[in-house]
Amino acid sequence: MPSTELSHSYDIAATPAAVLAHLAEPANYIGLSPLLVEVRDVRCEGGVTHYVAVERFRFLGLVRHDNVIQVSLRTEDARLPDEATVSGEVVSPGGVRMDYLFAVTTRADGGSLVVDRLRLHAPFGLLHYAAGKAGAVQAERGRVLARRLGGGN
Repeated sequence: MPSTELSHSYDIAATPAAVLAHLAEPANYIGLSPLLVEVRDVRCEGGVTHYVAVERFRFLGLVRHDNVIQVSLRTEDARLPDEATVSGEVVSPGGVRMDYLFAVTTRADGGSLVVDRLRLHAPFGLLHYAAGKAGAVQAERGRVLARRLGGGN
């Protein structure tokens, strides 16, 4: 299956521990991703959080499509206060799959650098569309996270 990798970095005024705490909570992704409108069925099993998320797409401003996705989320905090990660997988209808990783490190000023990496797998014909949407979500996620946690770009 065709795949591509997307990476976006952003500065956040908060510490890695604060960024990790925010990204570890599934409900916080509502609005953090401009497509995400609902999170439900959250459960933890063996250190992994699983949940269902609903992405809302609008086509031509008229047609609404709710895309129900399965998400898994893992956190790694053993290197705090200097480093933390959030990672997981997303399974979407139509054969779209995504592995994600947020690598959070301390900046010299005490804030955080967040590197947001996505590895997207999609059937031929869907990859370009899915990558375009995912890239736009990454850019917005950096802006929203900076606003929520104070400062940054």
